[in-house]
Amino acid sequence: MNHNYQKELESILQQEKTRGQRLLLHSCCAPCSSYVLSYLQHDFRITVFYFNPNITQAEEYERRAAEQARLIGIMNEERKEEQTRGKGRETFPIGIWQGEYRPEAFFEAVRGLEQCPEGGERCRHCFSLRLEETARLAREQGFDYFTTTLTISPLKNAPLLNEIGQAMGERYGIAFLPSDFKKKDGFKKSIELSRRYDLYRQDYCGCVFSRTEREKVM
Repeated sequence: MNHNYQKELESILQQEKTRGQRLLLHSCCAPCSSYVLSYLQHDFRITVFYFNPNITQAEEYERRAAEQARLIGIMNEERKEEQTRGKGRETFPIGIWQGEYRPEAFFEAVRGLEQCPEGGERCRHCFSLRLEETARLAREQGFDYFTTTLTISPLKNAPLLNEIGQAMGERYGIAFLPSDFKKKDGFKKSIELSRRYDLYRQDYCGCVFSRTEREKVM
């Protein structure tokens, strides 16, 4: 039986038990997080965890990290303005933590899988690396939930991401928030928000392997 992860998420939010609880949100980049943040900031006190050792080039990593911080700054300013005017639903301020940049950890995690096609077993190991660190930190810092923005991408395997997230949640004793953020035009809305905020939108996941595959078809 196929899971409808987005429906599961909506069911959790409708119970309103999550209102004001702390969510550690792993984010791959500002564009993908834009819609996810706008969608969840009414329900959770979100801290974005930017942890992406898969990004091979340090310059690219820093550019994406800076863009993530810029987006959160803009959204927090918008929140203040809306509250001052007394408009819109109440939302919570968004925090951000930048993880340590350790590309060597990524290469170690995918050792022997360098020739795998994009979306294959190498990606599973990459997802596990990032979600395990998010789960570990969420547990250590007393969060109520953790999840990832990765399911918003049509190119990412949402069932696999949810499977890994659930397993890491069980391993570290922290609730994983299921999702398939691309559903209900989530991906389309992220593109619209990227245009609205003039966000830098990369065209590959970040690792040298995905970049090589992209260059082959250019």
